[in-house]
Amino acid sequence: MTQYWLMKSEPDEYGWDDLIAEKEGTWDGVKNAQASNNMKKMKVGDQVFFYHSRQGLEIVGIMEVSEEQFPDPFDDTGRWIAVKVKPVRKLNKAVPLKEMKQNPKLANLAIIRQTRLSVAPVTADEWEAILAMAA
Repeated sequence: MTQYWLMKSEPDEYGWDDLIAEKEGTWDGVKNAQASNNMKKMKVGDQVFFYHSRQGLEIVGIMEVSEEQFPDPFDDTGRWIAVKVKPVRKLNKAVPLKEMKQNPKLANLAIIRQTRLSVAPVTADEWEAILAMAA
């Protein structure tokens, strides 16, 4: 069964256009236990919203998990993991955080409740509500 996620990245560090250029990206550098645990639950084929943090504060595209957890290549401690993702498509219209906060269907969305969480689950209903906002 497909799971849904949201992953945040600062667009000046690694943005949607970077993922498009690479065709498959390594999502690494996550140093938060809860976010890392979420990544450990990801399976190949899971769908992921790509969220631009700091600048933009909006969901801009959809990715798919292409490789499950493996050791973060930049972590010398061996504690943290990474996953690989491939772009699926850019959203027709970016969905700003401000609009998500105003949508009652998204009241329990993890990034609204836990604003600093960089990798978060999204329910199927939340996924559909966000897709409707992007239409």
